[in-house]
Amino acid sequence: MRKRTLGALASLLSSLALAFQAPETQLSLRSSYGGAVLEGRVSAARSDALTGVWAGPGRARLMRCSPLCTVVTSVPVQGLLVLSGDSAYRVALAGQFQAGQKVSVTLKFQNQGVVVAQAVVSRP
Repeated sequence: MRKRTLGALASLLSSLALAFQAPETQLSLRSSYGGAVLEGRVSAARSDALTGVWAGPGRARLMRCSPLCTVVTSVPVQGLLVLSGDSAYRVALAGQFQAGQKVSVTLKFQNQGVVVAQAVVSRP
């Protein structure tokens, strides 16, 4: 009885750990007119939504671009989200950025909390 209870508890704890695992990020910033565009990958253990992005200059704009860009309140993340200047969803930051500069980027998710990542600014 005790072994079964401990086994069930261990199984529950491991599944909870996977459910609350923070999304992994690989990010960079590409300079553009008046700011920078966030590029890279965000991978989540389960379906979620990116609801906000902040960096030093302030809050970023979440945009859906197909074919014209419009500001949205969230970006769906279903396993892997690829961000770039050519992807359907984009994140644009206003401000002055210099090549090689390291910027701390904060990403807020609907279900998985907040993730802080480093992004290096690349040349346009």
